Amino acid sequence: MDNVNLATLDTINTLAELKDIYDEPTEMTITKQKDYLVKPAYDFIEQASFLIMATANRDGIDCSPKGDAPGFVQILDDKTLLIPDRPGNNRIDGMKNLIINPKIGLIFFIPGSDTTFRVNGSAKISINRLLLERFLVRGKTPRSVIVVTVEEAFHHCPKAFVRAKLWKAAVENGDKELPTIGSFAAFRDSGDREYMKRYNADYKKRMELY
Repeated sequence: MDNVNLATLDTINTLAELKDIYDEPTEMTITKQKDYLVKPAYDFIEQASFLIMATANRDGIDCSPKGDAPGFVQILDDKTLLIPDRPGNNRIDGMKNLIINPKIGLIFFIPGSDTTFRVNGSAKISINRLLLERFLVRGKTPRSVIVVTVEEAFHHCPKAFVRAKLWKAAVENGDKELPTIGSFAAFRDSGDREYMKRYNADYKKRMELY
């Protein structure tokens, strides 16, 4: 592999330089963006079981995964989404970011679909009882609800999924052992392969309690 000197990279530093190497977006790429949710967006979000949530503070950016049964994100109206925050590892990096900077970016996924849906906007964190009770599961409410005001919304080109063969990747990996949460835990705690297996089994049991 070639050694790359990071101090002498040919970097792009201006918008003009960036424009020189990229074509203008097509008219359809521009017109698909709305500041509200169109009808197909309702259908997509109601079937989505996973999303990535991007937030930022003064020092950096965070991307967090969120998932549950399809439709776990509720649509209040064309401009408002409700995202339950279920118990997790309590790092709450994204939540802390929203206190500092309310801007938020979301990408919704439906497993098996190469289409994604993007929402950019601003968000507030609510503990309103009526909102929490909308997300009651097994007698438990979320800790809070993220209320997102939609500012930009559009479906995204599927090229990345097609190139990655994302939904076929598990099959094509065959018998190749994939890194797991236990792999990272064993490395962190200087554990061996048996430690990794026990950690994976214990974590699976904890997840089943949810």
